[in-house]
Amino acid sequence: MAATFGLGVLILLLLIALAVPIGFALGLGGVLSLGMLVPTGTIEALMSKVVRDTSASYVFLTIPMFVLMAEFLSVGRVAEDLFLSCNRVLRKIRGGMAMAVIVAGAIHAAVTGSSTASAASLSRASYPAMRRAGYDPGFAVGTATIAGTLAVMIPPSTAFILFSLMTDTSVGKLFIAGIIPGAITAVGYIVTISLVLKYRPHLGPKPGAEEEAAKHRTSGRVWPVVLLIAVIVGSLYAGIATPTEIAAIGAAGALLVSLSTKRMTRHGFLDAVGTTLRITTMIITIIFGAHLFGYFISFSQVTTMMLQWIADSGISPTMVMLLVVFVYLLLGMVMDQAAIIILTAPISTALMVGLGYDPIWWGVIIIKTAEIGLVSPPLGLVTFVVSATSKVDLRRSFIGVLPYLVMEIIILALLLAFPQLSLALTG
Repeated sequence: MAATFGLGVLILLLLIALAVPIGFALGLGGVLSLGMLVPTGTIEALMSKVVRDTSASYVFLTIPMFVLMAEFLSVGRVAEDLFLSCNRVLRKIRGGMAMAVIVAGAIHAAVTGSSTASAASLSRASYPAMRRAGYDPGFAVGTATIAGTLAVMIPPSTAFILFSLMTDTSVGKLFIAGIIPGAITAVGYIVTISLVLKYRPHLGPKPGAEEEAAKHRTSGRVWPVVLLIAVIVGSLYAGIATPTEIAAIGAAGALLVSLSTKRMTRHGFLDAVGTTLRITTMIITIIFGAHLFGYFISFSQVTTMMLQWIADSGISPTMVMLLVVFVYLLLGMVMDQAAIIILTAPISTALMVGLGYDPIWWGVIIIKTAEIGLVSPPLGLVTFVVSATSKVDLRRSFIGVLPYLVMEIIILALLLAFPQLSLALTG
């Protein structure tokens, strides 16, 4: 069985190397690999089951709704309003403008779920203002980049939805489990800004420059987004609505918020809907393929063999868990985060549950490593997006992110050492 599993993985990697889109590579690789283990009739039955079960899943309906919510808010330039509002409050503090980017990112994350969309919106809103105030270009880009990644952890998060779909865990509990780690992460970024500007003051503006740069920008309303967040998080935590219903409410609320800014045009509306359709189609194709490949993994019994090997080797569960986390950090440097979750979450979660770990906590850990991977060189997707948006070269952008990466590793260690940070609100 181990040889068959290795051959199946080799087929998948070969298809990816040939530039076959990841969704089709997973599906074709799954079908070819299953052909080594089960009859053709069984494969056809599994293909029908995958399409039927995935399409009928209420959890899947949350994906297009949350993507649509993010697109509506992007059209309404809500991130710009959030940044201006937060900057007015924090402008008298040393590093207040950079902190305003983080706070705006945390608020924006609670109504988007997409790190790339959040980072792009935040960089367009904040980078010019930070440069005018005197911030170093790399540090300004690094701040906008890391603020965008908060959308991965703070609910509603598309990454949590993907993890839920691939591991059959409660998306509601995953959302709630992300609240405290998300808040800790945002506070960690603010602490990082204070430390960086204390020991490397040349990266920030001169005293008084931030207040001077901010006082001329008085527009920006935050209350509509705060109200939308209160509805989403409150309904979720109180159990008033299911995640699917909350997603629909959020999309409708985002449309109303964008209309209230008077920036929503007919072209913007159609563009938001079209982008949502493209993203959703891509995601569902990947999920179909991943489930087919997942059946191959299940039939190959690789998880059972790994658990047996660990039991026979005498390696402690803690050491196994740390090794798997290290592998995730390495994968995050070279692979797309959605692909990592879809490809590996079923295997690693089954392994961790077999070793006695909580699947909700493990979901938070995987999402945290995905958050780190989004900004890690050489292929940090969000860093690429913000670099392109701000026109700052990649080398300087990655250097600007480094202090935040150090803080990310510290926060990851805290989440590993104290699982209750993730599970305290889940009941």
